[in-house]
Amino acid sequence: MTSKKQINRIRVVLAEQDRTNKWLSEKVDKNRTTVSRWCTNDMQPSLETLVEIAEALDVDIRELLNRTKDER
Repeated sequence: MTSKKQINRIRVVLAEQDRTNKWLSEKVDKNRTTVSRWCTNDMQPSLETLVEIAEALDVDIRELLNRTKDER
């Protein structure tokens, strides 16, 4: 059984800031179910929405993404 690829770190950043899915859904004007699916990596936000999420959380957009390649 293959595990789901963890593309984004939205759940982690929300936890670090003691924020909830509900808070984020209100900030970016998206359905709570949609935000929940982003947090479980069942679905990914568009790039434009990812920018909005980064602004709402006051983080660099790169903090919302998992690395895809290790630095050498």
